[in-house]
This record gives sequence, C-alpha cells and structure tokens, in this order.
Amino acid sequence: MNKKLQEIANAIFPEINLTMNDLENKYPKRDLPENAIVTRFAPSPTGFLHTGSLFTSLVSYRFAKQTNGVFFLRLEDTDQKREIKGSGDKVIEQLKTFGIVPDESYMDENTPYGPLVQSKRKEIYHAVIKSMIATGDAYPCFCTHDDLAATRKHQEKNKLLPGYYGKFATCRHLNPNDVLERIQNGDDFVIRFKSNGKDDQRVSFTDAIRGDIEFPENILDIVIMKSDKLPTYHFAHVVDDHFMRTTHITRGEEWMSSAPIHLEMFDRLNWQRPIYAHFPVIMKLDDGKRRKLSKRKDEEASVDYFLEKGYPIEGFLEYLMTLANSNFEEWRIQNPESNIYDFELSFNKMSLDGALFDIEKIKSISKDRLSIMDATSFTDKALTYAKKYEPRLQELIELDRDYFEAIINIGRNQKKPRKDHEKYSDVFSFVSFMYDKYFYEMIQVLPFSDRFDSQLIKDILDEYMKDTGLKLDQNEWFNKLKNKAVERKFAARPKDYKKNPDEFIGHVGDYAEIIRIASCGKPDTPNFYDILQILGEERVIERIKYTKNLL
Repeated sequence: MNKKLQEIANAIFPEINLTMNDLENKYPKRDLPENAIVTRFAPSPTGFLHTGSLFTSLVSYRFAKQTNGVFFLRLEDTDQKREIKGSGDKVIEQLKTFGIVPDESYMDENTPYGPLVQSKRKEIYHAVIKSMIATGDAYPCFCTHDDLAATRKHQEKNKLLPGYYGKFATCRHLNPNDVLERIQNGDDFVIRFKSNGKDDQRVSFTDAIRGDIEFPENILDIVIMKSDKLPTYHFAHVVDDHFMRTTHITRGEEWMSSAPIHLEMFDRLNWQRPIYAHFPVIMKLDDGKRRKLSKRKDEEASVDYFLEKGYPIEGFLEYLMTLANSNFEEWRIQNPESNIYDFELSFNKMSLDGALFDIEKIKSISKDRLSIMDATSFTDKALTYAKKYEPRLQELIELDRDYFEAIINIGRNQKKPRKDHEKYSDVFSFVSFMYDKYFYEMIQVLPFSDRFDSQLIKDILDEYMKDTGLKLDQNEWFNKLKNKAVERKFAARPKDYKKNPDEFIGHVGDYAEIIRIASCGKPDTPNFYDILQILGEERVIERIKYTKNLL
C-alpha cells in the first residue's frame, strides 16, 4: 500500500477507523437456505409510488418469498435536494396496502444489515472510500464546474466521448504531495473512482431475464462522493447491495447501461457480483407511438390513482402478474379461484419487451375478482375503501350491514356470477336506489319510456299493487307478472314483439320495466325479484304509490 496515498486517505477521513474487514465481519453472508434469493426495493423519497415501481416490488418480493429468501426495503435519500418529506413512509404504507410487506425495512431500528437509509450509512461509505483511496482505486478531484464545462466544450467540438476519463481526468494524474497539500489547505473536492476500463474492451455478464449481455467497458472516472460527503447512487448501490448481501438486483431496463460501472466496482473491490435482472419497462401508446408510462403525463403512473378509484387490490396485482410472466394467464384459466401467489414466477418467462399498459384489461380482471368474492369480504373491502374515499358509501354500509350484504350478494353465488363492479367507487351508484333517501331523489326525474302514456303506466302500477305476488317463489312470481302483461296486450316474449310489433303494446320486459322504475327509480337493476324481496312488499308499495302520484 502506498504510504502517501494512506496519508491522503487519513487526511480526508481522520475520524474513520472502520476497516473493510470490520465491515465484512459486521455484515456477514446471510444464513439462508441454498438458492434463497435476497432482493430489495430501493426507492428515493421524491414522490409517489410509481406503477412501474410497484411492479418491480411485487416481482422482487415474490422471488424472495418463493425461495425462502429475504425482501428488504432500503431508502435511497442521498439526493436530499429532491427529497419530499414523508414520501418514504407513504411508499411503505402503499406497499402494505398491496400486501407487500418487507422482511426488513428502513423503519426497523434493529435490522442486522441496517441502517437501511443511505443518509445514515455515511461511516460505511467513508470507510470503503478511505480504503479505495489508500489502494489507488479512488482519488480526490478538485476540478471546478468551469473546468468541467471547458473540458466538455472541447470534447463536443472535437466530437469526442464526453466525460472525465483518460487525459481529461486531470486530477488522477496529480502529484500525491500536491493532493495532500490541497486537502490540508481546505480546497473543495469530490472523490472519483479510478476506472481501469479500456474503450476497446468489453464487459460481459449474464442477466437473469435477458441472458448473456455485453457492453463496452466503463472508462469514466465517475464521482462516488460529492462535496457534501454523501455518496452518489452508483457507488452507494454497490456498497449497500454487497453489505446487505443482495443476491439479485431487480430493476428496470433503463439501468442496464449502468451495469459496466457497477460491475467494475464490484470486481475492483473483490466482491462477488450479484445477479442482475433487468425488468421490461411498462409502456403506453401515445398517438400510435410507444413510450414509457410517465409520472408527468399519465395519472395511471401513480398507484394512488388506482387506490382512489377503488380498483380491488387483488385485481390490480393480478394484472401486474400477467405482465411478469407470459404463462400466468394460462395458469389462471386452469386455476380461476386460486391465490395469485400459488403461481411460481420464473425469470425466463419474463418478457424482454416493454409491456403495454392496458386499463381495459385491469377493468376486466377486476370485475372477475370482485365477482367471485363472497359478500362479506366484498363488504369489508368496500367499507375500508369508503372510509377513506367515499363517505356516502360508508354511511350506507354502516347504516345496516346485513341489508348492504344482501344487495351485494344478488347473483353472486352461482356458476356464472354477475359482474356488476369493476371498482369500489362504482358501488355507491349501484346500490343507492335501494335506500329511500336516494330513491326519492332519483325518482323526481321519471325515466319511463315515452312509448307508454301516463294513464297506462298508472293502471299497470295499480294492478301490480293489488297483488305483488312477492309471497310466491321467483318462477311463480314471474309467471303471474307475465300473465298480467299478456292480458294488457304485451307480448309474452321480446322476440314475439319484435316479429309483430303492430300486434302488441310492447313485451313483458317493458311491462316489468314500468314496475321496476316505479319501485327502483331506474330501468336496470340486478335480478328484479331479489331486489323486491330485499326491499320488502310494504316499501315496494310505498314507493310505487309515490311514483304514481308524480305522474
């Protein structure tokens, strides 16, 4: 070890006594089963949880869980100018909402591989950098912004690769005595990684998703510690993933070009390379062109959008699973009611191309998931949503939970259940007519067909109120209704009316619709007989009388 370089390292970090061996002993290899995967989600506290980040978290979480490994959450807050206070805590809350709970989190004080907040890991970074300076793998750089701008201008003018490297990396060639003197004088500096890469050489690695990949070697002397003594992302990521013993670094494909920098640092520090898995980015069609789902342009880029709209967690996660593995949908057809986590993810079944974001598919999957949910679970989850986003729905559920569940249960327990809802925000408008407060508001605008005059409508309502038939079973009730309709010259079947419209006033469905509007305030509802049974005969007659008086 060069004595002068050690003096420079000591001058920069006089308070650091931790050695690399100390760190290796403090953060040993995890005691896990063979082939267990350790993954992480490492957000910056700079805003909302992106839909793409939720996708990455979900897949990372599942790979850890299905191999009896560890999924942890690290907060990367070194860019403190962009930090939004509280956003890191919100990310944890949102992940928990989606059932993604890390085994270790930056909020856990006693995590053995913590702290899991980068701003609290200065001593670790400084110990590594101190060692790198002493071994000649890093050096102080005193170049000013003006110096760097002049270099870049020269490179652009001469059509050279821009950056700090080779002969343009002026500070890597400084005399160590001059460097020490400038440090002792208090000159401003950053620390750079001294790359050994060559522009005619290539680095290769095996990506868990994409297979063997080659890139030109990194030749840039990147900054690894800023003037505020905080590390840059590239360096902190390498140090953290080594000492947190991450086995698989799962991240978006936009980071793939950074791999040569990270791999060179792992190699130079004599650390085992982790396995990289670069996920496809979620794309969106915009004027016929594919582009990345954007925080700035797309409200669907934030998971808040789906939470506020009330899309069921199960449906949204299932949609993300269809993006994760190409064989998931085939599995779902064979296992329609299984938990999505019964499906085992595989890296080699992940798409290499960015998946197109498909809101219609999310709606379809959500309808499926909500339709097979039992009424009690549905009500529990609707109430949780309502307490946060829809106070009117909360009021209805809490007014009489059994009554609400009875409405929701209509058409649910059958071979092909009804698919009335795609999200919880739909529920209030769907059930409100069953509550008198909202029925009497709705009925002020009478939606009867103008094919029938008001006298005919009143006669039909009078006729029905005399004998509702609600004490009969459904078939008997309907036959009674149909007979009354036929007596009034309504066709017994819609197709009979369609075939000979001049012979009939309408068909039995039109007849039933008149009663439905008078008792429900709208022409379309779930099974009408079930609706009438839940309302009860007394309330039905009361509503019909009120509607008749409005005519």
